Amino acid sequence: MNRRAALALALSLAAGSALAGCSSDSSGSASTSHSVSASVPGVPKLKVSGAFMPQPVSDLAAGFLVVTNSGGAADRLTSVTSDLSDSITIHRTENQRMTEVKSFAVPAGGTLDLRRGGSHIMFAKLTRRPEQGQKVSIELHFEKTGLLKVELPVKETTYNPAQQ
Repeated sequence: MNRRAALALALSLAAGSALAGCSSDSSGSASTSHSVSASVPGVPKLKVSGAFMPQPVSDLAAGFLVVTNSGGAADRLTSVTSDLSDSITIHRTENQRMTEVKSFAVPAGGTLDLRRGGSHIMFAKLTRRPEQGQKVSIELHFEKTGLLKVELPVKETTYNPAQQ
């Protein structure tokens, strides 16, 4: 096998492993990752951390988390689904104004930070009102990575990790 063919085979195997490597963290933490052993050009490597949902006080709720991409390619968060609501949107907040967007970029070697007072996940018309201490299962849909399942621990209504 010549050198180019061997390199092409190695890259395709790495990409196949990356696409098959989506999984939940079995420890029950809010961290979910897409595993690739090394940064491969053209392949995102996503990890979710700091996920939470403040306890809702109405039929609206918000979700917050950080997506870190240590891979060699950018990705895009295109939607979020959950059995908590059939109406889930993603919003950008700029100059104290909330605007629904179709997607969020997750740059190669960068982060997507969905936090209180900033961009976030919005749940409308909740099917139930989760209580503090419970977890809400969501699915993050990415353009390249596909589906990542994440658990959002429900915190007190005023919880803000930036003030901890």
